[in-house]
Amino acid sequence: MKGFLSEIWRHPIKSCGRESLTHVLLSENRTLPWDRRWAIAHEASTYDEAEPGWVPCTHFARAAKAPSMQAITARCNLAYGTVTLSHPALQEITIDPDDPADAGTLIQWIMPISPGNRALPARVVRNGLRGMTDTDYPSISLINLASHAEVEAQLGRQISPLRWRANLILDNLPAWTERSWIGQRIRIGKAELKVRENIVRCLATSTSVQSGERDTDTLGALEAGWGHREFGVYAVVTRSGDIRQGDTVEVIG
Repeated sequence: MKGFLSEIWRHPIKSCGRESLTHVLLSENRTLPWDRRWAIAHEASTYDEAEPGWVPCTHFARAAKAPSMQAITARCNLAYGTVTLSHPALQEITIDPDDPADAGTLIQWIMPISPGNRALPARVVRNGLRGMTDTDYPSISLINLASHAEVEAQLGRQISPLRWRANLILDNLPAWTERSWIGQRIRIGKAELKVRENIVRCLATSTSVQSGERDTDTLGALEAGWGHREFGVYAVVTRSGDIRQGDTVEVIG
């Protein structure tokens, strides 16, 4: 059975908003363009911008610790290098995260939705080489809507698939078939990717993307139904190419 690409999403600032795309060019051994391009390091982070590289997500402000961040949406203007952020409890802002003044504006903007009992947002950082993913390689994350429906059935109610913060949302596939793709290559549109591993989920997925409130035990549902906290897979781009909503998804070996 061939699936298709239902949705494409990028998250320009790590854990700080998402944006829907209709098409994008994937490049070999790169993250989705402008995905996790920036991150907000908290006051306890030791991330060194002088020697940019991969560090664990624990160095950054994230929805697992600040659930209200899950309700942020984003719009990028690549020509101007700006990101517009919206949140139901905050005034919309447009910033250039590379501009020190705008970076300061972002820190002040996010402060009201940052828990006071956690390390607070302190500075905007950028790798410069690739997106600041949760993996130590340039990953693209994929989820399967049929698997999502299985989780909904376990929960007994519907939830938004955007809780999983995936880059690519796939449809018309058997539930959990993506778990059989580990080590295999898939083709989406003109791009090819190798699936590397299952994604172990965190508390961020328990939070509504509309309200920013924790309202669903997604981790408990995964453990009760399948004995683990994994949902979706990470892949790396092995052949550059354009992808579009509606493109065929197929395993090529």
